[in-house]
Amino acid sequence: MTIRATNQARVLPLRPFPAPPGPAPVREPLWRDLVGDVLRRERLSQERTLKDVADAARISMAYLSEVERGRKEASSEVLAAAARALGLSLADVLALAQGELIRLSGARSRSTGRHGRPAGPLGTVRLAA
Repeated sequence: MTIRATNQARVLPLRPFPAPPGPAPVREPLWRDLVGDVLRRERLSQERTLKDVADAARISMAYLSEVERGRKEASSEVLAAAARALGLSLADVLALAQGELIRLSGARSRSTGRHGRPAGPLGTVRLAA
């Protein structure tokens, strides 16, 4: 056996599994996307710049931008600071994000829970601020 033959490894190409037949599964919205959308929408409705809000919240403009775009999962302290800079409370921001989550989830059936059972008290969205 030559050196070349011993150094050759069997390579298996990695391929993604084929998608199951039928419609693509509905992707649950990410909380960071919803909160970021709320912050951006509120900032733009007040006709304020990213720099203005970031300075008022005492966070970096780059970080606030990433939070608004859903790239960063902000802490409750950062979210509260951004909310205060916009004249809102943390509860206001979370309630607006919850409303958006409910609106987006409305396309899914409201009559059944996660496992096909009727939705009861655990089938609702409850947030604590």
